[in-house]
Parts: sequence; structure tokens; C-alpha cells
Amino acid sequence: MLKFGLKLAAAATLLAGVALGSAAQAQDGQKTFYLLSHGGPSDAFWIDWNAGATKACDQLKVTCKISFSGGDMAAQKEAFNSALAAKPDGIATTSAQPGLWTEEVKAAKAAGIPIVFFNTDDPATGRQAYVGADLKEAGAIWAKYLVDHKMVKQGDKVFLPVEVPGASYQQLETEGIAGVFDPLGIKYDVVDCGTDPAGIIAKMTDYMVANNPPAIIALGDSVAASVKRVFDGAGIPAGKIPVVGWGNSKETADAVKDGFVNAAAWQYPSAQGFMPVALLGLAASGEPIGYDIHTFGLYDASSVEPILKLYDKK
Repeated sequence: MLKFGLKLAAAATLLAGVALGSAAQAQDGQKTFYLLSHGGPSDAFWIDWNAGATKACDQLKVTCKISFSGGDMAAQKEAFNSALAAKPDGIATTSAQPGLWTEEVKAAKAAGIPIVFFNTDDPATGRQAYVGADLKEAGAIWAKYLVDHKMVKQGDKVFLPVEVPGASYQQLETEGIAGVFDPLGIKYDVVDCGTDPAGIIAKMTDYMVANNPPAIIALGDSVAASVKRVFDGAGIPAGKIPVVGWGNSKETADAVKDGFVNAAAWQYPSAQGFMPVALLGLAASGEPIGYDIHTFGLYDASSVEPILKLYDKK
């Protein structure tokens, strides 16, 4: 059964944000928000995220300047500083590396510019709100799934493929996994598979053939989306090796339906795009936004159909 992480309070925030934002437009003229992502515009998750963000900008009647840095932290940093210089009504950004935005958030707060983080968080910066998954909790949920279903045992070494080792998402997810596995004597191996689709498949396949791991936790969407191709390439039948991890792509949803992935996490990408704009709309209207909205759900073969239908509509 799909465990919904987008709570009723978040939906209420959405409605309130639209209403207050619309009122603000009538009184104050059009607001301008900057939305800065570390992701790539062609990535399946970020396409859906962009659709949600664009919809919110249209409904709130605000000007949104959206940019994608494609994993280039220097480019995202430049975009953030350009946003600060423009003195907008709000900035929303991802935090793919710990401590990346400490000075920028400080400068924004000094200038009275609301700051919302989405997708990846860094609460130590003092940002006002966060929209997305609790990544440490996500890692713990995946590890606990394997333990609770007796898919791993003491002495096993679980394969943890990732696109960008050292990034915030990898560190936080692995920390959550460690909290479950370490006390049980279960080991894990974080493996750099890169970001190139063909390279990911090749590196994951090589690891599978050489190590025959007892289980896999896919720490990113690109590695998760490659699981079926990797299994096919390595001659591994569906269901032989348990797999959990991210599931924000049609490829992974199909793999769940076909039995290659046991359970996958959904971040409600469209809502994750919509909510930061709604929160900035509230802040621009003078409303406090000192709370987080968690968008996270775990689905399996019994609950994948609504997600597949969503992809089929596109």
C-alpha cells in the first residue's frame, strides 16, 4: 500500500498559498521568485518538478525564473548570487552539498528575501522552510524494509549504487541506512556509478557480476531506473536479488510492476515543484513559513498502478 508523505496540512498550505498569493498580486503587483535546481532539465524527475513549479507560478500569477545547473555547483552558486543581486521576492533552491549556501542564506535573510529549500535540505543554514523527503529517514526506511522482510542478515554486504558520491543525498541516505544496518552487523558498499546512463549500466553490471550482492539499495533515481537493464544484462531474473530505492521514474515504476524492484520511494515531484512557490507566495504576503513539508511515499507492486497511470497521461 502506498504510504503517503504529502500530508493534509501540506495540501491546506497549497490552497492557502494560492489564495493569499492571488490577493497579494492584486495589491502589490507581480512578485518575482527564483527557483534554482542542481538537477538537469532533461531528467525525468526534474521535468515533473518543473511542471509543478510552472503551474504554481501561473496560478499565483508570479514571475518565476527557473534554472538547472546539471550538477555544476559553481554554476548554481553563480545563479544564486545573481538572484540575490536582483533582490527578488523569494528564492527557492536545492542543497546538493552540505554548507554550500551558508553565506548566501545569511545574505538573503539580511536583505529580507525569504529562502525555501526543496529536494535536498541543509537546515543548518537557517532557511525558513523545506519541501521534499527527509533523506536520512528515506535511507532508514529502505534498510528497515530489507530487514523486516528478512532479505538481509548479519555479515551481508548490500550494494549501494549512486550517481554522485559525497553529495548531500548520498551522505544522508547512507547515514539512515547505517543507523539500521550497523547494529545488526550488516555491511554496505557505496559505489560510484556516475551520471552517464550507459556508464551507470556498465558499472552496475560489472559490480553485480563480480560481487553477487545479497541486496541493492539504489541511492538515486538514475541508478534505480537502470536496475532492470542491469539485471537483464547480467542474466539475473526478476526477484532473485531484492532491490529498494528511489522510484521517481517510469522505468523504475515499470520495474516494480515487473518484479525487478521490490519497493520504491516516490517524492511527488510535481507537488515538490508546486509547494516551494506556494510557500514563497505566503512569505511574500507577510505570512510566516517556519515549517517543512515532507513529500515521500513508498510503493510496491500492489500500489504502483496510480503512478504508472500518471506517467501514461504524459
